[in-house]
Amino acid sequence: MNLGTDICVQVGILVHDIEKTGAAYAALLGREKPDYVLTGELKDAETEFRGAPSEARAKLMFFPVGGNMVIELIEPDKNPSTWREDLDKNGEGPHHLAFNIKGMKETVARLEASGIPLIQKGEYPGGRYAYMDTNPQLKTLIELLEND
Repeated sequence: MNLGTDICVQVGILVHDIEKTGAAYAALLGREKPDYVLTGELKDAETEFRGAPSEARAKLMFFPVGGNMVIELIEPDKNPSTWREDLDKNGEGPHHLAFNIKGMKETVARLEASGIPLIQKGEYPGGRYAYMDTNPQLKTLIELLEND
């Protein structure tokens, strides 16, 4: 299950109200609350959840917290996604740890061959992501990020 990197760049946290939680993080960190961004529509993001296309979108808010580390708040819409599934099942809280990688297809294939399934994948401007189900081993999901 070697990712080829040991540098974690993001902690993703699921929330019901991104504005309220974002204000709390901004106050804690002593800075202005950033605006959220909305993930792309299916035609742009090419989102797949559990192997099927999904209209899932989410509001995302990013808080850089030193070095390359970012806290990402995620407020999902109601469409099928790992975000919605986990928020409904487990409530608000940590969702994933993210790592920048090179070679998305190869890394996903290597992890799947070692028994770690792909849950969701998609595109964003300048790159792509994949959520891998490492819950049994690591007690959280791993997000792979590949930037062009």
